[in-house]
Amino acid sequence: MDADIAERFALAKDLATEAGQVALDYWRRLETLAVDLKGVQDLVSDADVAVERLIMDTLRANYPSDAFLGEETGHADFPGSTGIWVVDPIDGTQSFLSGLTSWCILVAYLRGDAVQFGAVCNPVAGELFNGGLVAPALLNGRPIRPRSGLALTDGLTFLGCSPRVTADQIVPVLDRLMRAGGMFYRHGSGALGLCDVACGRLIGYVEPHLNSWDCLGAIAVLRATGAQVSDFLSGDGLLHGNPLVAGPPAVYPALVEVLG
Repeated sequence: MDADIAERFALAKDLATEAGQVALDYWRRLETLAVDLKGVQDLVSDADVAVERLIMDTLRANYPSDAFLGEETGHADFPGSTGIWVVDPIDGTQSFLSGLTSWCILVAYLRGDAVQFGAVCNPVAGELFNGGLVAPALLNGRPIRPRSGLALTDGLTFLGCSPRVTADQIVPVLDRLMRAGGMFYRHGSGALGLCDVACGRLIGYVEPHLNSWDCLGAIAVLRATGAQVSDFLSGDGLLHGNPLVAGPPAVYPALVEVLG
C-alpha cells in the first residue's frame, strides 16, 4: 500500500471508531434529538449532522485537497482532487432513532475510480470492519471470509429495500428468492448486511438500489475477503447509486438471478 493511502486508511479506521462513539452517545439519549423528515421513511437528526461534521472537518484538516461526498452535506469537489471520501455518518437512521441496534458509520476512500479501502463501525456491537485493495478484511483485527456455502439454501440472504424502491420492484425479488429455496433477512442497515456477508453470517446480499454512501465502505471490506460484488460504480453510481449483488463466488450467479 502506498504510504499516502496507508496514512489515510489508518485515519479512516480511527475516525470511524471515534465517530461511532459520538453517535453512540446520541443514541443513548434519543429523547433529546431534533428530527427532521427528508422524505418517506427518510429521517435526519442532530446526530447525523454532528457526526458527519466531525468526519468532514477532520478529513479537511488532514487532506484539504481531497474531495468529499456525504449523505447529509452532499458533494464537495476541488480542481485536482487527489481522491474522494464517501461517508455515511449513520447508516440506518430509522433504526437508530427507533432505539434499535442495526446502524453504523461508513468511511470509504476512492482514487482512480476504485475504492481503495473502507471502514465500517457498529459501535453498539463494538465491531469495526475494515479492508481494502491491498489490505486484508478484518473484524476487530481478526481476518474474516465469506460463508463457504454453494447455494442459496446454505444460508440467509439480505434483501435490501428503501423508499426509493417500489413494491413492484421488490416483491418479485422476494418471490424469486423464496422460489429458489432461499430465505430473506433484513434490518435497518444495508452496510451491516454487507459486512455480515463478508464475515460469513449471511450467504448473500441483493438490493435494487443503494446510494454510494450506504455501501462503498462495506464493498471495500467485501472485496478484500474475495467475495464477488457487482460493479456498483458503473455509469454514475457514485452520485446516483446502483443495484447491488454480493456473495461468495459460488452463490453469486444465483443471487444475480434473484435480483433479476
